[in-house]
Amino acid sequence: MNKKKLSHSNLNSSITSVLAALLCIVIGMAVGFLVLLAINPAHAWGDGFVRIIKGGFHDAPYGVGKELANAAPLIMTGLSVAFAFKTGLFNIGAAGQYTLGAYGALYCAIMLKMPWYVCLIAATILGGIWGAIPGFFKAYFNINEVITSIMFNWIGLYLVNELIYQNGTGPMYDVRNTRTLNLGKSAELSKALIPDFGLNKMFQTNSTTIAIFLAAAVAILIWVILNKTTFGYELKAVGLNKSAARYAGINEKKNIILSMAIAGALAGFGAGLYYLSNVSQWNPLNSTSLPAMGFNGIAAAFLGGLNPIGAIFSSYFIQHITNGGAYVDKTMYSALSLIHISEPTRPY
Repeated sequence: MNKKKLSHSNLNSSITSVLAALLCIVIGMAVGFLVLLAINPAHAWGDGFVRIIKGGFHDAPYGVGKELANAAPLIMTGLSVAFAFKTGLFNIGAAGQYTLGAYGALYCAIMLKMPWYVCLIAATILGGIWGAIPGFFKAYFNINEVITSIMFNWIGLYLVNELIYQNGTGPMYDVRNTRTLNLGKSAELSKALIPDFGLNKMFQTNSTTIAIFLAAAVAILIWVILNKTTFGYELKAVGLNKSAARYAGINEKKNIILSMAIAGALAGFGAGLYYLSNVSQWNPLNSTSLPAMGFNGIAAAFLGGLNPIGAIFSSYFIQHITNGGAYVDKTMYSALSLIHISEPTRPY
């Protein structure tokens, strides 16, 4: 009887989360349309809102393929934030963990010439280590994980940039393109690319791989761990009440570190999916901004109701409208356009 009540309660909670997420989407899209309408009424619908809604389908199949390639790492950073939050922690350090994961994947691919699955493991391990550090400070010194995560975001960024760039002489750095070596341009390095199994041909891209399926599989695995295992129960128990968990015989310090390590590993895995799909190369000269994928993961996690399965759909939706925004003519909605519309015409 209790199990039935608990199951019914969980179902109601899931339905409420989905409805809340859908309501947020509707309100957000409505506000966005009103902004477009205020700036440029003549082009707000067809040239603005419709293009955003169509997303990658505006340039299908290529645009859809690019959406899938970019959605895979976003799912992982969304999972990173959601997993930590479910265990009572706010992992705002996904960007730094993603950065270390990118370095691990690219180092194994370029320097060690390892196959893609080994590179993914390296990305996961480095991301996990970087996530475990704030967890250690939280567990043993009660230092807020938000503060340490933000600090380690920037430490990770500058560390990775320096390791790759090395004053322009780094072996992973391509001086001509000011980025890391392109994995797809060398037969020796191409074995580090995640296989596409015909997806590139289907979507007419060079970066649509099975990464999206790997990300979805990991999301399902995380859902199972959190909801169907003793380990997941212990992690959530520590997040809900450390004192009660300790009284029940759970090692709260170990679980805090493990929670942040797993969250970091998920973000690192996402970076591996991105760079080993050859979506882009790392630019070590971009030293003033952290990877947006890490912070977009926060939006993906909360829009998905902090549910691992929800993160799959919210991540794709965010990437879909992001791609759609790229097809909008920005000159129609620039500040100059706004000034031009708002200023009345003076009679001569």
